[in-house]
Amino acid sequence: MIKSELVDALAERHPHLYQRDVERVVATVFDEISAALTRGDRVELRGFGAFSVKQREERQGRNPRTGETVSVPQKRVPFFKTGKELRERINVDFNPEA
Repeated sequence: MIKSELVDALAERHPHLYQRDVERVVATVFDEISAALTRGDRVELRGFGAFSVKQREERQGRNPRTGETVSVPQKRVPFFKTGKELRERINVDFNPEA
């Protein structure tokens, strides 16, 4: 699902709201999550999961085309850990043997 599909699904479930208002709400939620992660804060949505930022240290990598060793600088990367309720909902009908 992409952002526009999410907006359409929410607008359909809540016909009393204007589409532009739903778009604004979705954009605001994403912007606030992004802003919090930029500040280094953790964002937890109970039952869904938690967004956080992890620090990756500088390391030596390899250029796959030339095989040359290159230095990869340290960086911060977003990380998402699913909540227990979401994991359970995803796996409720999952049966790998079926």
